[in-house]
Amino acid sequence: MATTVRRALLTLPAAPLGPDNPLPALRAPDGAHELDERSRHGLPRDMARQVGHEPLRSLLPVHVRDGYGRERAEREFEAVVIDNGRLRATVLPGLGGRVHSLVHLPTGRELLYRNPVFQPANFALNGAWFSGGIEWNIGATGHTTLSCAPLHAALVPAPDGGVMLRLWEWERLRDLPFQVDLWLPADSDFLHVGVRVRNPHERPVPVYWWSNTAVPEEPGRRVLAPAEEAWHFGYERSLRRIPVPRWEDADRTYPLNSAHPADFFYEVQDAARPWIASLDADGHGLAQASTGRLRGRKLFVWGAGAGGRRWQEWLTAPGTGGYAEIQAGLARTQLEHVRLEAGAEFAWMEAYGPLSAEPGAVHGTDWAAARGAASAALDAALPAEALEAAYGAWRGHADTEPGERLAEGSGWGALEVLCGGFKLPGTPFPQSTLGEEQRPWLELWRSGVFPAPSTVVPPGPALVAPHWRDMLETAPADPLTEYHLGVAQWHAGDTAQAVRSWERGLARTPSRWPLLRALAVADALAGDRERSADRYAEAFEDLAVESRGGERWEAAESALGREAMTALLAAGRLAAARAVWDRLRPVLREQGRFRLLAARLLAAEGHVGAARRVFEDGFELPDLREGEETLSEIWSTLTDAPLPPAYDFRMRPPG
Repeated sequence: MATTVRRALLTLPAAPLGPDNPLPALRAPDGAHELDERSRHGLPRDMARQVGHEPLRSLLPVHVRDGYGRERAEREFEAVVIDNGRLRATVLPGLGGRVHSLVHLPTGRELLYRNPVFQPANFALNGAWFSGGIEWNIGATGHTTLSCAPLHAALVPAPDGGVMLRLWEWERLRDLPFQVDLWLPADSDFLHVGVRVRNPHERPVPVYWWSNTAVPEEPGRRVLAPAEEAWHFGYERSLRRIPVPRWEDADRTYPLNSAHPADFFYEVQDAARPWIASLDADGHGLAQASTGRLRGRKLFVWGAGAGGRRWQEWLTAPGTGGYAEIQAGLARTQLEHVRLEAGAEFAWMEAYGPLSAEPGAVHGTDWAAARGAASAALDAALPAEALEAAYGAWRGHADTEPGERLAEGSGWGALEVLCGGFKLPGTPFPQSTLGEEQRPWLELWRSGVFPAPSTVVPPGPALVAPHWRDMLETAPADPLTEYHLGVAQWHAGDTAQAVRSWERGLARTPSRWPLLRALAVADALAGDRERSADRYAEAFEDLAVESRGGERWEAAESALGREAMTALLAAGRLAAARAVWDRLRPVLREQGRFRLLAARLLAAEGHVGAARRVFEDGFELPDLREGEETLSEIWSTLTDAPLPPAYDFRMRPPG
């Protein structure tokens, strides 16, 4: 059967994404994936170097996506279906290019964990992320900021004369274009995925890539990889080398044998073909293999403990079974960033397909024999030489210009290509994709002036790359330009100059709250909690006076209100925190974050019983962060009673 690629609609119970947070993300990402300093000693030299290589100072220029909820309704998602009569892959271009489903048609087996709902949760670097399928992570340690964002998608001629699906975008954290080509050769049981990350700049850049695949975690399912050791990373932020498969009296290659969420980064043997597989009790499952560039392999487990099980319920529909993840990356661990030289590129090919092996062998106690049986089955199903040949054939088509367009991504790539004069064959970023968010920056590039908006609105997205900072420095110094210049200087690490820019803008602007908020963040990070609290209180008061109707203003009030109340409570300014609460729109007071802040405020005011009743009445934090322990920490200040299961998202061992 010839391979077909067609449009489709996928209907799922879905929570709304809601608006982005309009406040620039000035703070560094949370420390859930940071490595404790004590764990850095004794690491292999290349790992130690890459662990410390250019970590993010902030999430700029990307906005945080925290406007989603948890009330689901049926919703249609645009999908692309690739089918060759052997495999059927369903891809979601509007949600980061996620492969939602991969079905082996002769057996009818779903090879992935297919999430039956779309439920955003706070796992991406910038917030909204959802579980299930195969996701493509580029940017920095963590889930990509494109998790719930649209990618460009089009049809491209395949190396075998058929057709393949190309996905591409401009990744904004590192300012890099990338592409993912999904090719299903005729009569193949393996989906081939060609990936390319290019550096068009005249400077080296740090690169991060991990392909994450969700697989069922039912009892008896084992994960196999060509390794005898692994690096264990838990939410206590320690990294240690452990044996595979048994560690601390349990076989950790069975996901449910771990009590707590954890990463196992396998030390793939140098001479070994890079692969990883997840096989059920009968020896059936999914294998992922790649060419040599993508050498890292990892198993992520939620574990059998209460916190991990609660997270599984939170991310999907209760009663639908849990999942683990098998992953493949550019480095040994996800704590590392790899240097990509100016004008260079990284490219490789991955393959995903069914694998079956004799169950007695792959589930035996002899680990060498178990992984050998899986490796032999993979070699029979997809020889390494065949994958290398497919990679070579694909490289000859990687620059082919796309044909029929199936989906449209953002306009940021078009802006960067236009202003930088980049030539990127195979991944066009047409000027037709430029939109309202890019308009003022296009005007700055063309005229040297950053335009003022025609109506009073919260400031739009900031750009922070060196060339944009240079343009802002030479533009007329009106308050909005000073605001954006300060954001770009902050991103560059010049915090003193950023503060000066914001202070200059503050002295001349009628709309004070964006600049006051930026200065409040700077004060907090400088250790001046009192002045930060003062500025937050003033900023929220100014916003409450200026605010209009509409989604953007409501999102601004929600975001600034949360930050202001948190800062005021930390400074012991209870009256000012209560004033913020009183100025909130009633609809915002019902949000989970504000219910939690209400409990904190009541407890600080001495109304501990009322604070506890907030918990007893029940509320949800849609944006509860991976690794966040706020719920358990606040509960423990209110009572000695056990934490109710609904609030137990703890990912670390006790103590």
